[in-house]
Amino acid sequence: MQVNVIRNQGETLSKLLKWGFLLIIAIIMLFPFYWAFITSFKPQAEVVAKPPIFFPKNPVGLANYKEVFSRIPLVTYYKNSLIVAAAVTVAKLFSSSLAGYIFAKYKFPGSRFLFILILTTMMIPFQVIAIPVYLLFNEFQLLDSLWALIVPNLVSAFGIFLMRQFIISIPTELMDAARIDGCSEFGIYWRIVLPQCGPALSALGILVFMHSWDDFFWPILALETKGNFTLPFGLHTFGAFTGFTYYTHLLMAAAVLSIVPVLIFFLFAQRQFIEGMTMTGLKG
Repeated sequence: MQVNVIRNQGETLSKLLKWGFLLIIAIIMLFPFYWAFITSFKPQAEVVAKPPIFFPKNPVGLANYKEVFSRIPLVTYYKNSLIVAAAVTVAKLFSSSLAGYIFAKYKFPGSRFLFILILTTMMIPFQVIAIPVYLLFNEFQLLDSLWALIVPNLVSAFGIFLMRQFIISIPTELMDAARIDGCSEFGIYWRIVLPQCGPALSALGILVFMHSWDDFFWPILALETKGNFTLPFGLHTFGAFTGFTYYTHLLMAAAVLSIVPVLIFFLFAQRQFIEGMTMTGLKG
């Protein structure tokens, strides 16, 4: 009896330590979001106050948000970011799932070598090829347009790998049965394979959308006209020209607005995201 009591106490203590550790990690990860949120409701005097003020004493309501909209064309930046992120996400989901299906279910000469070659491109940072890409797009006169942000991101080596790992486990018998019924190869992909890839597509979609939405390096090289700026680039120019120190409260308001679409996208697809990442990690 005493042994059971000691064991139960040990298990309870273990759970408390585990949940306490997770709570501390969660607080550390969420604190930057909390700080940005409360700063967006502070007057500038409280932003630079020492010691820091962890909750606004004289909140300004939505005044900072209104001033952001009056100072920069935030709606235009939003529109450009949504167009680019949506186009890149749809294109990468299609190309990655189609290529992943081919590498998972078709065996042809050089397929393994070609797949390894695609994977090796994941080790090359975009900064290494940025200048050649810039010169190429300048030659085609596509710079300073949204096409310059969309076209280089139509295919993803990581996406192909992720989808291949998921599609490998789909029974080949389903595809053979579809062929016997007269279904075309693309029809098999579209009607048989793609509907079963929901979790993997959701996981990949969230990763691609977040990366495209937050991309800053390539837009700063490819764009010049203010009307083509995406949200990260537009917020950077706003802070650079107005002063990061004196307009921190406005920058935080703009930053909060910029992360809303990503949070909404993740909240709606978080279950599929977790399932997709888990299942693709177990397949091989």
